[in-house]
Amino acid sequence: MTDTKKPLGITDVILRDAHQSLLATRMRLDDMLPIAEKLDQVGFWSLESWGGATFDACIRYLGEDPWDRIRQLKKAMPNTPQQMLLRGQNLLGYRHYADDVVERFVDRAAENGI
Repeated sequence: MTDTKKPLGITDVILRDAHQSLLATRMRLDDMLPIAEKLDQVGFWSLESWGGATFDACIRYLGEDPWDRIRQLKKAMPNTPQQMLLRGQNLLGYRHYADDVVERFVDRAAENGI
């Protein structure tokens, strides 16, 4: 009998959910970049760093470009797949969007590091 264990993949959500839940999504990219290299070295299966309220908060409250944020995070963490919380047909907004808009957004998110 062989003792083969399936590897356990862990997704960390600290760069998306932690500050969304605790700090009203007000962490700036400059607050995230100093720890990004260390997070990349952990060996996470993925890191959820975008989506949910982060897109809106970047624009509305932080004056940041959410697309630039994900590009810079991916550049700082090249070894860790980035993932996002996507609200289905609502994408990152608060209403439904047409199928072609959803498909185009998902394509753009992938091109930018998700």
